[in-house]
Amino acid sequence: MPNSRPDGAATSEVALLGLGAMGRPMAANLLRAGHATTVWNRTADHRSRDLAAAGAHLAATPAEAAARARTVLTVLPDLPQVEEVLAGPDGLLAGWRSGDAGPGQASAAAPLLVVMGTVSPVGVRELGERLARDGVHVVDAPVSGGDVGAERAELSVMAGGDDADLARLRPVLASLGSTIRHLGPLGSGQLAKAANQIVVAATLTAVSEALLLAERGGLDASALLEVLSGGLAGSTALEVKREKWLSGDFAPGGRAVFQLKDLDFALDAGRASGTPLPLTAVVEQLYAALVANGDGDLDHSAIYRQLNRIAGGAAGGASAARATRSE
Repeated sequence: MPNSRPDGAATSEVALLGLGAMGRPMAANLLRAGHATTVWNRTADHRSRDLAAAGAHLAATPAEAAARARTVLTVLPDLPQVEEVLAGPDGLLAGWRSGDAGPGQASAAAPLLVVMGTVSPVGVRELGERLARDGVHVVDAPVSGGDVGAERAELSVMAGGDDADLARLRPVLASLGSTIRHLGPLGSGQLAKAANQIVVAATLTAVSEALLLAERGGLDASALLEVLSGGLAGSTALEVKREKWLSGDFAPGGRAVFQLKDLDFALDAGRASGTPLPLTAVVEQLYAALVANGDGDLDHSAIYRQLNRIAGGAAGGASAARATRSE
């Protein structure tokens, strides 16, 4: 049976696979909400150990995680990585087949795979159709809010799947995000995330371009960002990425290479529906150049570096670029 939090809300056994910049704080928030949580990461490092110290069960394999929990969240870069943790003797499917439902679960509960990384809307629908033959239900639930939103449990969750599966999953999602919307059948969440990523990438590019223009005109970058934040140009992206632009420290956060992947998904969705996406196409080309220049593992706000390269400047932050031009 599900556990219960002090406020009376139901909790459940859940597993989370992938302890990167998003997965680790999400797992921590599941624990804080009272969910019995199993975690797995390809590399057992300090993130795994810290969560184990906080009460998580550290699984040696995805199969072990599935044997303990009928609900498994994957926070992985793309569908090939999801396929990897599903297959083989150490995979989720083997784990779900090997045991009943695991500790504290009703034996009638069908396995529920929740794909929380950003993947192709078409691909996740195909995955759901295939796994249905094994009795596995699939929900796509990508998130927005970045690592800061994940730390604060303030993510925006965009979900697609059956009504009953979302009802079962909602207490888990409520531990991770402040906005949870069921947008339609499987794949709907990923389509919404593609739209979200268009806005994020375009915003980061627009602010970076505006900073470059202002800096080259002699304005102070910090003062400009303060003014932008207080007006219609203000955004969460501007607030969260402000110090990265000013310092030139583009440690991720959301990686530029993943932003490029997401833009490619958006363009694919546009082609599939016959929807022209001219702005997205230009922004995608800029991110492709950023990645080609070796900056794919930097934060996606590092698009500033690519714009500055095009302008013939240094590849640092706004303040660094200004200092270089002053020398």
